[in-house]
Amino acid sequence: MSIRRSTRSRRAVAAVSLAAAMALAVAGCGTDDGGDKTNDAGSSPSSVPSKPSGGDKEDEKPEDTAAGENVDPNVKLAEIRGQRGITLVINQVKRDSGGFVTVQGEVKNGSDMNQPTSSWSGSEELLVKKNPNSVAGAALVDKAGKKRYYVLRDTDGRCLCTTGILPLQPNGSTPVFMQFPAPPSTTTEVDFMLPTFATTSLKISG
Repeated sequence: MSIRRSTRSRRAVAAVSLAAAMALAVAGCGTDDGGDKTNDAGSSPSSVPSKPSGGDKEDEKPEDTAAGENVDPNVKLAEIRGQRGITLVINQVKRDSGGFVTVQGEVKNGSDMNQPTSSWSGSEELLVKKNPNSVAGAALVDKAGKKRYYVLRDTDGRCLCTTGILPLQPNGSTPVFMQFPAPPSTTTEVDFMLPTFATTSLKISG
């Protein structure tokens, strides 16, 4: 009798142990699945490319490379006198197919001292802030059409002109350019204005 009871007890213990082992195995599989899902969810944000910061856009500047391109420095359309020995030599006034007029020239310091360039940005506060030490204060006047044309700006208020002009050293010079909306094709002559410089008439080519 005792042998039979012992055998039955051993079988019962074995069955219980087997059931417990299977339960643990099933529980272990469920934990692994949950862990995988958690890892997937945690890794998904890293696969989304980050958006470029807006700082790059603010660092962008108008392309000053247009100054001096295809311009003959020996061509002198006008020589405009400014204050304290400064002169502006205009080398080109060209109408372009894009619907604007580009004025290019060179500012020269004929004095024996450094000359500031901040006055050429004009008096408009926003324009000066966006375009320090520039020629953004320039304008063209169409007397026949009775219209004044200011330097073009982009959507951020930055001018299509030379910016960041350093103070001119004695006998120093710097090339400059300015782009304006083009007056009607029938207008071939305009008055050019820039703060601290005298007004002069310019003929438009192209």
